[in-house]
Amino acid sequence: MNRYEFQLHISPEAYLDYYRATIRHVIVRCASGPTVQFPASLLQRFVTTDGIHGTFVLTCDEHHKCLGLQRLNARE
Repeated sequence: MNRYEFQLHISPEAYLDYYRATIRHVIVRCASGPTVQFPASLLQRFVTTDGIHGTFVLTCDEHHKCLGLQRLNARE
């Protein structure tokens, strides 16, 4: 199992592109260096009136299939 930790800061206005599916994937650089891409739909449950902010962990299986996205803490 692979674990990718990263910070994410998306304003409410910027998230509209993800919500409308104009942008379907999020690409982030992890704290450990690698860049990962995942479906923007995984972020829906983390949206607030302030957008999306915090430290997240993306967990994938050995075939790089996403198993889940978890927020470790809000706003940093």
